[in-house]
Amino acid sequence: MTDPIFPGPLWLVGCGNMAGAMLGRWLEEGIDPARVSVIRPSGRAGGEGVRVTTSWPEDEVPAIVMLGMKPHQLDAVAPGLAPILDPGTILVSILAGVELASLRARFPAPRTIVRAMPNLPVRIGKGVVLLASERDDPSARALVTALMAPLGHAEWIEQETHFQLAGHLTGAGPAFLFRFTEALAAAAGQLGLPPEQALRLALFMVEGAGALAAAFEDDPATLARKVASPGGTTEAGLQVLDADGALRALVQRTLDASRVRGLELAAAARTSD
Repeated sequence: MTDPIFPGPLWLVGCGNMAGAMLGRWLEEGIDPARVSVIRPSGRAGGEGVRVTTSWPEDEVPAIVMLGMKPHQLDAVAPGLAPILDPGTILVSILAGVELASLRARFPAPRTIVRAMPNLPVRIGKGVVLLASERDDPSARALVTALMAPLGHAEWIEQETHFQLAGHLTGAGPAFLFRFTEALAAAAGQLGLPPEQALRLALFMVEGAGALAAAFEDDPATLARKVASPGGTTEAGLQVLDADGALRALVQRTLDASRVRGLELAAAARTSD
């Protein structure tokens, strides 16, 4: 990534696991750390060469501000930050469940507010970043797309309800996949494979299977059938997963629990408007 895509300073308000993963990737891709400021109460370092402050910098107006703290901290942050922003500032929020309207109510000045939903693989440039905005500003969208491109696949979602659903799929999905991988390795361990070896093999298997699924046009159901020979060992395992639609029902309940929590977070943010 080259610096000319930035019209000015980039501020990260909070730098937890997700924002920290994004910053780490950006720095690896060549962002000038002198153009980045991390504002966090702890004052902990945010990356080599990156300025970290515990209060709002007074020597610049940010071109891009990314909200990367916890959603419940929004009302503690907004009163101090909102007066600093001008119409040209692009405000990007990765706060789960906080809708565009709730952000606009707290930050009236910026012409462009963007919701972004990254997932943790952004740290190695293999993430998915969903994007949504209340305005169709081609120049702002191009700048935000360029900012997110080094993190993996960046995709704009036009309807905010679809953005929220897609966010549960791609944002929470890695955690669900990690849990399934853990369970698969644990099962192999209980059946007699050394646990460390079982986990190592499971991780390599997930990496290869994901790469294969991404590289081929076949859908996952077709790929599963290609792995499973009729009457073979894989088919025997699939019959357990498919029995009475148990796996699909479990996954739907899992994703729906994430969706319901997102609605709760959105409602909490609206009632604080």
